[in-house]
Formats: sequence, C-alpha cells, structure tokens
Amino acid sequence: MKIPICALLGVGLLHLSAALALEPGQGFVAVPGGPVWYEVVGDGDGTPLMVLHGGPGGTSCGYKRLAPMGETRPVVRYDQLGGGRSGRPDDMSLWTVERFVEGLHSLRNELGMEQMHLLGHSWGGALAAAYVLQQGTEGIVSLTLSSPLLSSPAWMEDANYLRSQLPVEMQEALDKHEAEGTLDHEDYEAATEEFYRRHVRGGERLPPLEACAGVTSNSMIYEYMWGNTEFNATGTLVDFDLTPRLGELDVPVLLMAGEHDEARPERMREFASLIDGARVEIIPDAAHGTLSRQTELYIEVLSDFLSEVEDQ
Repeated sequence: MKIPICALLGVGLLHLSAALALEPGQGFVAVPGGPVWYEVVGDGDGTPLMVLHGGPGGTSCGYKRLAPMGETRPVVRYDQLGGGRSGRPDDMSLWTVERFVEGLHSLRNELGMEQMHLLGHSWGGALAAAYVLQQGTEGIVSLTLSSPLLSSPAWMEDANYLRSQLPVEMQEALDKHEAEGTLDHEDYEAATEEFYRRHVRGGERLPPLEACAGVTSNSMIYEYMWGNTEFNATGTLVDFDLTPRLGELDVPVLLMAGEHDEARPERMREFASLIDGARVEIIPDAAHGTLSRQTELYIEVLSDFLSEVEDQ
C-alpha cells in the first residue's frame, strides 16, 4: 500500500491508498517487512524504467543521475528495505533474495507498473534477474543488467584475478591480514582501497551528490548476505548462481559493464552467450561505477536500447 511521505515523517495522519497513476514525486510503499521509499522522476510517455541499486544494503541516491531520462519516460528508483530512507527492521530473516523479490513486486503493483523496463546494477542485477525468473516476464519490456552479480563463484573468481594484478606487496598484505583476521590493519585497507580505485570507483572519490546528503547504506545487510571483503563471499549469497537459468530470460537483455569493472567485460560476454539475443555494451574509461564516471554515455547507451526495444 502506498503511504504519503508526510505520514511516515510524522506530518499529518497515516493515510493508505490504492495504487495511483505513476506521477512524478516521492513517497513510501509498505512491502513485506516495512516501508520502502521511492521517487518517480519525469513524465515522458515512454514505458517506465524501474531501477534497482546495488548493495545489498545500499541506496538509490546515485541513480538521481538518470533524471534526464525522465523527459522520455518516468524513472523510478527506490531504497530497498533496510537501507537509505526506507525502514530498517532488525528481523534477519528478511535478508533473502526471495524477500527482496517480493518487495519489488509489491512496489511495482502499488505503483501500477503493469509494463516496465527493469534495470539492476551490481547486486541490483542479481535482484532484477531473479525477479524475472521468479515472477515471469509478463509486463517486462526489457531487462538491463548493469555490472551484475549473477554468480557469486564467478564474481569471486574475477575479483581474485583482478587482485592478482595489484602490486605484489599489496597482494601479500591482503593474504597476510586475511589469514590473521586483521582486516582493519592499515596495510590491508590500503590494498583494498587501491582495488576499489581501479575496479570499483574507477578513479579517486567523487564529491557526493546532493541527493545523497544524509542517506546512508546498511553494512549489516551487506556483511550478512555477502561478507566483509569484496574478494570472498562468506554470507548467505556464497552459493548464489543464476548461470544455469540465464537461458530462461525470454526478454530483450542488455548487459553493461565498465572497461575496468570488477564485473569483468569477459564475464559479461560469457553471460550474454547464454541468453538468446542478449546485447553487451562496455563503457570505456570506467570501472564498476559506470554511471557516476560516464554519466552521459551510460544514459545514451541505455536510452538507445530502451528506444530500440520499444520500436520493435
């Protein structure tokens, strides 16, 4: 059920309503486990785009960069339960792929998005693919998997391959402190920071967007589902692997990744080979943070794909 934002902020009385027409604005929707915050940008007449952020436990604020696409279609972003502006329940049983799929389905229904393009980045790619596989393709006009986590074993293999490209002393520091359990050591943090600079951020840190002011992620969910290092999953996602089912994705699919992405271009092409008709686009001079580093090109590639699908 859709909940006006003023109600959850303590302004006015709680009001529940049925799904309304998709209009620009923001609010909260009750999903299994608690309320999730969402924002709709734009009122173009194209098919709406639903955007799923990474994490798990992350926030959607960085996807404010997709706002220019609102001229051609509504763009919907939301903070998945547990992170950002959404509710933060302490029930650990909520942090499953199935529950996140259920939450997305509840949001979609309440917003009345019978037809939609679906985009997921990183962990959001895992959620997007799992959603289509579990809920079916009805109303899914296209699926964009942006630097997606589709297989934890493959992700760890790629992360450790890229780790092997770090300076030897950094590799040794990572090995040493993982063996000793001293992940907070300055040498371990320095080596991890270099990995992030090369393959996650794709450069030095960017100033935060205004949309991200005061919006925080939830590391507890990340550590519970993935673990406390980028290189090895120790959480509930350790055996997550959609590879055997990728051939069931019977919708137009775009796989995107950065040239230096930890979601390696070679892996994206491998995944694409398992999906009938899938397209691969590699964003140059970018790593995992493709949208933040190459905003205009990312939007151009994505917009072209969505328009081509709609024109078919």
